[in-house]
Amino acid sequence: MSEDFDWYGPESATFGDRLAAAREAASMTQGALAKRLGVKLKSLQNWEEDLSEPRANRLSMLAGILNVSMVWLITGEGEGLTDPDEDDTLSPDVNEVLVELRSLRAQFKSRTDQLGRLEKKLRILLKDQPQHD
Repeated sequence: MSEDFDWYGPESATFGDRLAAAREAASMTQGALAKRLGVKLKSLQNWEEDLSEPRANRLSMLAGILNVSMVWLITGEGEGLTDPDEDDTLSPDVNEVLVELRSLRAQFKSRTDQLGRLEKKLRILLKDQPQHD
């Protein structure tokens, strides 16, 4: 893997990935962060699972609480977390495996998104088909 692999960039991580990583780096549980934000635990879980996204006011609060920029949370660029592969406590072999796992995860996410789009398209096409009795 390239030395300049961006763990938190748009090609390798989602908003939810960055949110979860920043929360973990701040040593906060999902419950604690949800309580601090004044949102339901399920809302925070949905954000971390990329099922929904917070409104701008919550996004601003998240960035402040987690000590990262809003731009980093959204895009992976700007002030955020340092890449895990910059951690000197992990061996190069472990880092290599982590980089490969992250890459594979991004590929799966891309394929899952593609499957979702195709399924939606198929449903629309099937709905437009004449019904046979």
